[in-house]
Amino acid sequence: MTVITRFAPSPTGFLHIGNARTALFSRLFARHNKGKFLLRIEDTDRERWSQAAVDAIHDGMNWLGLDYDGEVVYQYSRKDRHKQVAEQLLAEGKAYKCYSSQEELNAMREAGFGYDRKWRDKNESDAPQDATYAVRLKSPLEGEIIVKDHVRGDVRVPASQIEDLVILRSDGTPTYNLAVVVDDHDMGVTHIIRGEDHLTNAAKQIVIYRLMGWNEPEFAHIPLIHGADGGKLSKRHGALGVSDYRDMGYLPEALQNYLLRLGWSHGNDEFISQEQAIEWFSLQGIGKSPSRFDFAKLDNLNAHYIREAENSRLVDLIIPILQKTIEFDYEIAKSRLPAAMNGLKQRAKTLLELADNAAFYVRATPLQLNEKAATILSDAGNIKIIDDLLPLYSALQDWSESETQNIAKAYGEANNIKLGNVAAPLRAALTGSNISPSVFDIMQVLGKAETIKRIEAYA
Repeated sequence: MTVITRFAPSPTGFLHIGNARTALFSRLFARHNKGKFLLRIEDTDRERWSQAAVDAIHDGMNWLGLDYDGEVVYQYSRKDRHKQVAEQLLAEGKAYKCYSSQEELNAMREAGFGYDRKWRDKNESDAPQDATYAVRLKSPLEGEIIVKDHVRGDVRVPASQIEDLVILRSDGTPTYNLAVVVDDHDMGVTHIIRGEDHLTNAAKQIVIYRLMGWNEPEFAHIPLIHGADGGKLSKRHGALGVSDYRDMGYLPEALQNYLLRLGWSHGNDEFISQEQAIEWFSLQGIGKSPSRFDFAKLDNLNAHYIREAENSRLVDLIIPILQKTIEFDYEIAKSRLPAAMNGLKQRAKTLLELADNAAFYVRATPLQLNEKAATILSDAGNIKIIDDLLPLYSALQDWSESETQNIAKAYGEANNIKLGNVAAPLRAALTGSNISPSVFDIMQVLGKAETIKRIEAYA
């Protein structure tokens, strides 16, 4: 049997972080088993549908690296097929026409009962003249439906709790549960991996599979993601959509790694590559308890992947961020920043931090000083250090990190000043800050001409 999984989002907004995890698990299970991972857009709600939401799903999946197989299936385009199945069930006596009015149905709900199956065994000749009808499924009246779930185990649902589902509305449109079952069957889906909020639908959908005589897929219902406070993840917890995390400066591989560990584990492994994830993934590794979203853990993962990333890639990612806040010469940035990444990426948790820390490399001279740098450069003793060092650096021919550091060391020893105190006014003049990578590494990245220019601004 070829394993086939699917991801079936509704295009009514952004790609939710919980849906992204569902897609990730579905894709990994398919790839692990050398099967297929399919994408279906469940766009039957035309009032809430928007092309922008469809685009957001594709954009989010592309950014996260969640590639799928074959062509996208759009559920709305298959409405005639869904209706055909409903009519087949009706013709075979496995479904019936329900003529109950909306007022009658509302009264049943207000009384605390489900549908009373009034029309299940009635003759159509008893129907009001010219009345519209919905098509309802003849669900079993006795026994139980067992949902064999890879996460929850066997979930037993008494047949008495499953009402006769509407599968075709009175306006002729198919309902969600019917459309999902028909599409999953026609797409050959063997394993359905989805959020546990769909667990209540599983028994209802199994009824449709059995009445149609179709093979039932295997299920895995994943616990939901909660916020740090234990509540269901919502807007009050911060970012919800995949695009939000991109805007906050997270790398796709970091978010993918974090989502993988959010409800799934492989021993004590924290940093898991995509190749390892495919090799190790199993449904047995999914936990039964809700996961809590922890930004501190995500930051830790992101910092790791920033350190591992190619310098040129990081430069390409932070330049657009910098362009939103400051003006600079693009060509200078492209030539100067790659060498700067080695020192900068060791302390950045996000791309926003990395861009902020890199900004001084491309800013125009004189730099805007932060409060502590301004204090450093307002001290007469520190200005004297800069004045004394300027001619020494101007005369230096071998502009290497070791030689620029040797000059500072020799000056400190000759004047009984610690190297850190010699470097402090240099750092303030070169970066506009009191915190930065090694001053001598910065000199290398800036080059002699820019270094002298920045020192002269405060000498």
